This record gives sequence, C-alpha cells and structure tokens, in this order.
Amino acid sequence: MPEGVPEGTGSTPPRTLAEALRTRGDRSLTALLRARPDLLSPVPNDLSQLATRAGTRASVVRALERLDRFTLQTAEALAVAPEPAPYDTLRALLTGDEGDPRIEAALPVAVETLRDQALIWGENDRLRLVRTARELLAPSPTHPSPTGLGPTVAEATAGMSPGRLQEILISAGLPSTHDPVSAVASVTALFNDRTRMAALLDTAPMEALSVLDRLVWGPPYGEVTASPTPPVRWLRDRGLLLPATARTVVLPREAALHLRAGRAHRKPEPVAPEVAPRADAAGTAGSMGSMGSAGSAPSNRPQMVDSTAAGQAYTALATIEELAKDWNEGGPNVLRAGGLSVRDLKRTATALDVTEPVAAFWVELAYAAGLLAPDGQTDERYAPTPAYDDWQELPAPERWARLATAWLTATRTAGLVGSQDSKGRTLAVLGPDLDRGPAPEVRRRILELLATLPEGLAPDPESLLARLRWERPLRGASAGGRPDDLRSRLAAWTMNEAEMLGFTGRGALSSHARALLSPPPQGRPDAQAAAEGRAAGASPTGAPASTGGPAPTGPTPTGGPTPTGTSVGTAAELAAAGARAARVLAPLLPAPLDHVLLQADLTAVAPGPLLRPLAELLAIAADVESKGGATVYRFTPGSVRRALDAGQSASDLHDFLKAHSRTPVPQPLAYLIDDVARKHGHLRVGSASAYVRCDDEAVLDEILADKRSQGMRLRRLAPTVLAAHAEAAALLDGLRTMGFAPAAESTEGDVMITRALAHRTPPRAAPVPVPDGPPTPDGTLLSAAVRAIRAGDMAATVVRKPMPEATVPAPASGAASPRVAAVNGALPRTTPGETLATVQAAAMTGSAVWIGYVNADGAASQRVIAPVRVEGGYVTAYDHTADEVRTYPLHRITGVAELADDPA
Repeated sequence: MPEGVPEGTGSTPPRTLAEALRTRGDRSLTALLRARPDLLSPVPNDLSQLATRAGTRASVVRALERLDRFTLQTAEALAVAPEPAPYDTLRALLTGDEGDPRIEAALPVAVETLRDQALIWGENDRLRLVRTARELLAPSPTHPSPTGLGPTVAEATAGMSPGRLQEILISAGLPSTHDPVSAVASVTALFNDRTRMAALLDTAPMEALSVLDRLVWGPPYGEVTASPTPPVRWLRDRGLLLPATARTVVLPREAALHLRAGRAHRKPEPVAPEVAPRADAAGTAGSMGSMGSAGSAPSNRPQMVDSTAAGQAYTALATIEELAKDWNEGGPNVLRAGGLSVRDLKRTATALDVTEPVAAFWVELAYAAGLLAPDGQTDERYAPTPAYDDWQELPAPERWARLATAWLTATRTAGLVGSQDSKGRTLAVLGPDLDRGPAPEVRRRILELLATLPEGLAPDPESLLARLRWERPLRGASAGGRPDDLRSRLAAWTMNEAEMLGFTGRGALSSHARALLSPPPQGRPDAQAAAEGRAAGASPTGAPASTGGPAPTGPTPTGGPTPTGTSVGTAAELAAAGARAARVLAPLLPAPLDHVLLQADLTAVAPGPLLRPLAELLAIAADVESKGGATVYRFTPGSVRRALDAGQSASDLHDFLKAHSRTPVPQPLAYLIDDVARKHGHLRVGSASAYVRCDDEAVLDEILADKRSQGMRLRRLAPTVLAAHAEAAALLDGLRTMGFAPAAESTEGDVMITRALAHRTPPRAAPVPVPDGPPTPDGTLLSAAVRAIRAGDMAATVVRKPMPEATVPAPASGAASPRVAAVNGALPRTTPGETLATVQAAAMTGSAVWIGYVNADGAASQRVIAPVRVEGGYVTAYDHTADEVRTYPLHRITGVAELADDPA
C-alpha cells in the first residue's frame, strides 16, 4: 500500500457511497459538510440521503469547481480508468511508464481530498468515482475529456459486426475467436501489452504513425473520406482507428495510452505555480542586496511601500468625503431601473477629478460601506446616510478600516460597470446585476498570495494569474481559460482597487494590509486578542488558517497552501481585524493640522490634512484651487459672501484667520473681507413674489437703470422698495450676477442664514453581499448536523427484534386478521396496551426502543427513543433521532418494537 494512502476502516469493502460514509468518524463527516455546505440545505435525515445528495449533478459540479488543477486531474484520470481502479492503476495513469516523484508525493493527498469530499469512495484497491462525476469527466463524442482520450475498444466497437471484429483480429496477427466478446477482449489485451503493441507499430508505415501523432493527445476523432488513404486503411484494418460515425474515426483509449507512455495527461501539474516577484521589483531587491551590510536600502523598501500605501489610504478617505460633499444636498436621481445615469457618472467623475471607471469604484465602495444610499422619496435621489456622519467622527485609521473591510466582503463589482448583461442591457453604477459571488474570495486570495512574498516585493501579474487558475481551473473553463475569464478580470480589478484603497503600495502588500489578514500575536491575554484570534482568516504570511477542512491538494513548497474556503469572517471578526489594521496604519497617516499659511495673493496653503472644524469653515470661506500634498485655497468675493451667508460676520472671519494662520493676515485679504461685509445685507430680498428694499435710494435707481435687471421685472413700490415677479432665490442670484451682495430676509425682516442644508437618507443598512453558493457553516451548526444525521441513520438502519404475529379485529367486518410488526421496514403496529407495556419496561431497564409516531399534522415518522418516564398518557424519552429529550403522547405512537442491540 502506498505511503500516505489510508486503509479502509471496515472489514468488508463498502458497496455504496452511503456505506462508505458510515465508516467515517464525526471529524471526517464534519470536514465533508464544511467543504460542501450545499449538502446541509436542508440537513439530511440520514447518511443514505446525504450520499444521494452528494451525488446530484448540481452538488458534484460545485464540488469539482472548487478543486485545484492536480486534484481535478486525478479525478479525470479515474474517469478514464477501469472501474473500480486500484491505486497503482491511478498512479500509472498520472506518472506514466517513467514515473514522477513529484506526482507520487502529491497523489495521496489528492486522493484523500477527493475521498474527504465524497467524490470518490472505496478502499485503495477499489477506488470508485461518484457516478455523476464520472459522467461529467469521462470522454464522450459530445463532451470531450480534458485528457484528450477517446472511448475504449469495447465502447468503440459496440454494435460492430462479428465479421468485422474477426477481420481486425486477423489483420493484427491475432487468432480468431468464436464470439464478439472474446474478440474485443483480445484486441484490448493487445493494445494494453506494451511489448506486442510496440512490435505492431514497428510494422506501421511512417505516414500511419504521423496520423497517430496528430490524434494521440486529442481530440481523438478525425474525418475520413469514402476512399481513405493507405496509411489510414492500415490503421483502420488493425483496429488502431475505429469507426465513430460514417465519416469519422476515433483512436481507442488503450492505443492512445500506449502512445502516451501510459499518461492520461500531457502535462500533470502536481505543484502549485510559484508567485514570482515582478521583474523590476526583483531587480531592485537584487541591487539592494549587493550593497552589503553597509547599505540600508533593503529596510527602506518596505517603508516606501507603507508610505505609499498610507498616502493612498488618505486619498481614499478624502475622495469619499469629496463624493459625499458633492451629494450632500441630494445627489443624482435614481434611474427607474436602478442605478446612476451615464451623465451623472460623468458629472461625478468631473467633480472628483478622476476617470469614470475610478469614480464608479468610489461610488460603489461608499455604497457597500453603507455611506450612500437612495433616500426613498417620491423623486428618489442618492444621498449620504446617517452612518456617514458617524463615520466622519471616527479617527482616520478607523475610517479606512471600515472602507477596507467593506471592500473585502462586498460582492458588488465596479469593474462590470459599462459592460452588458446576458440580455444586452448596460450595467450601471449602483444598479442591479453587479454582484459576483466569487469577488470576496478572489480579493482575499490575492492578498494572501501577496503576503507570501517578502515584504516590499510586488508580484508578477502573470504568475499570480497562473496560480489562481491552478487553484480553480474550472472557474475559468467557461471562457476557455482566456485571460478575460471572470476570475482573471476580478484579479486585475483587485490589484488596481487594492492600490487605490491603500492595501498595496507600488504593487506590494503594506503592513496595515498584512495586519488585516493576519491573526494577533500569540500570548496576548486580553479578551480582544482572543476575539481577534478567532477572527483570523489567515496565517502571519497571509495563508488561510486551518478550519478543519480537507488538506491542501498536492505539495506546495514554493507557492503556499491552497485556499480552503471563501469565508472572510463574521462581522465581529472583521471588526477585530480592522482594529488591528487601524493600529498599524495610525502612525503612517499624517496628523491633522490646526493651521494654514495665508499669502498676499489671497490664497491659503494647507500643508497637510486639517482638523475637521478648520477644514469645514475654510471650505465655506474659500475655494479649493489645487490639491495634492498641500491644498491651496483661494479667497474670492463670492467665497467670502458665502461665509457671510452661512452666518459668519466680518469680525468672525478676521478672528478665524488670525487664530489659524501661521503668517500674518495679508492686508488685501482683510480689505476683501471688509469690503464684501460692507455691502453684504445692504440690499434685502423678500417675497412679494419677491421684493428688494434698501435705505439708499441711489442703489435702487442703479438697479432699475441696469439692463440686466429687465428679466427680473422690477418696479418701485416705495422710494426704498422694489417689487419683482421673480422668486426670491432667482432674485438673489440675479443681483449677485450684477455685482451686488444682497442678503435674504425673513418675513419678520431678519437676515436669513442661507447655509446649505445637508440632505440625509433615512437609516439604511449596507447592501448584503450575495454569496457564491451556501455560506460556510459554523462549528455549532456542523456539530448539530452530524449528530442529527447519525441519529437519523441509526433510526433508519437499526436492527429490530422480530415480533410474533398478533391478531386484531379488522376495522369493517370485525373478523380477526393477522398483524405483523416491523415488516420490510414499515412502522411498527401494536395495540395501545402493548405499546404502554413495552415503553414502561424500557423505562425500567433503561433500554431503547423503536417507535412509529404520527404528529399533529398527520406526518408519520420512525424514531429511536430511550424512555425515561411514563405517566399521564405521555412518555418522556431521550430521542436519539433528534438528539434531545422529548415528550410524546402515547395515543400518537402507532407501535413499538424492541431493538436487537441497544444503541444507547
């Protein structure tokens, strides 16, 4: 027996998958249900039902899609092997005649993984692939096998005339037989015999060998004419090409395996491809290493990565704030079909000074974090949520952690924006159909693979994609393995988004991203460390922590472990991971400043991020002129008037600037504030429809004389009052356009503060990610499910004592009729007296019995119970099927039978 391949646990080989599952321990069943959570929906009644569900097409397809390339190649080799296949036969199909130590080392793990996931069963001398998996992976004319092999000789000659079979025997130099079955066996034995097969091919024309070379690695089918060439005739006469259709021939599987030196696959891949550093990154590392101990460049590289990533993280926070500010008074309208219009996306991209795809990413990220949502009004618009105000109050590192964890778990994929769905409709930002279930798994897996590289090194994109395709080969099979399959596109989007969000700097994983992926240090006594330890989804190098699932398939000495699941953690676990990342990020972010530098050209320079009150007031009193490491604000008459409209006075602005400027307030700026304040409120606008009043009649005369006021349709009501047909807001805008600085007036004559009111949605929850299949069950559910399945299986398979026939009156005639208990697995039938006596005896002896029970809805079931107490017409018992103590009315028990062996 090969080392590493476990022996069967039963003395008698299992005959079915259900019997094989009964030989497993609870830990093995738990691993199966964790690896294939779809088997738990709903929880199977017993192991037979579990085996049936594990063999359904949908479940098998899902399980095959989660296999890595070598484990899948192992299953494909079993699909073309005789059934049942000994382990040695399987190994020969993968290693060939020459052997391969890497394959021999990886094969036991692959076989065990397939067995753990109930895709194969049986002991090692009789391995069987689940029938549905064999149907999916075995070659057929309509469904070629990935191995490139064709049908066997027996399959290809089915329906062939006996005379034609005898002609093949004679042409191949074999003795004739008396029946087609022995003729097929004789040809098969020839093709499987390496010595005789080599001697036969030595007599073949060179052109015939060229024909075989074109078919040997697949596809094995070829077209022939009505009058084939001599080389084709030579092959066809000897059975090396067998007819598939009237114009098609096929190379039999046995002959192809001989030509392949026994290998089922052209290129087995037992070891995961290594994620290599990017060429320029590797070159940089090499040059740094050549400096020797005197240089400090090797330690500077990770610092550069962290600094770049922290800068991107700060930019991410500023961009989200800019987006919310742009939508503060009510953002774009929601399309009837949902989402944002192309025009609104372009306007948002212009406001954020980014491209439209980048703007789509930031909008989707804010939505995924619950910071933006539709307001639910009749004229529905997008707006910040109340959660955005809470988010703004958090420290910058914690705000970034909220965005980072939202991105990690979100299934909405901004990269799809602008593409078309299956019905030809264009996918819009914030619209439907942007969810892709594999997105969280791909994001986390890429970050884990980045963590396997030395700090400061960025990955080579091609090697990263090759690794992802090796781990999930069938996920890209729908696109033919092209670089534009969904997982490859998700990988490309992930790398770009991780850079924009600050997970990576210059393509390399940052320290705070590693903290987000890694568990806390060992030995921390506080409760938070314990919670964070439970939250860990990855090892210190980014590899996923063990969850008790199947072992990684194949040795991966160069690439790290293969993924074991798609779960990225519960909300509490993510919060703990985010707190760890925030603590690492905090020293890397610049501290907010409480000052600016005022300059004589009416500008203010903020040399870094500002404290929120300072930033908010400065944003009202000045216009942003440029952004970057330092933000430049410009004071204009309009911006100063905006501050006055918001309730600030000239003295307030002077005091504000003096308190927060490291340079003296320039005289031109002080004059600008005083000049605008002198005019501000000199005119008063109210509603008549609207009116203008001013104590200076000359100013009103000037307005009436100006041609630009004609559209306002002004008329003088009094020496100091003008009336207008325009609305008050339009009148204010018109007068400001003319160069005046009017102030709005309330009905009481007081100056109105026209600060923009923030529009908020009602409380909204963040969108729930759409999982890629059933979620991974937790340990509590798995433990309960295994107990329930075990109990149900015991109830279905337990051995009952035979009971003698009894005589009971027939319901209609009153004549006596025989009654047999527990026949052919039917529910036992006993009289009420017999039922009471049996359960009382079981309660006294502590034994278990088998009962038939009908509930209040009329549903019948069978149960194994251990009675504890019988009184008042009820029996209280431990129900092995439900694994709990229950009480049953005696009148609902149809009958009772003793067990041959006490399961308790």
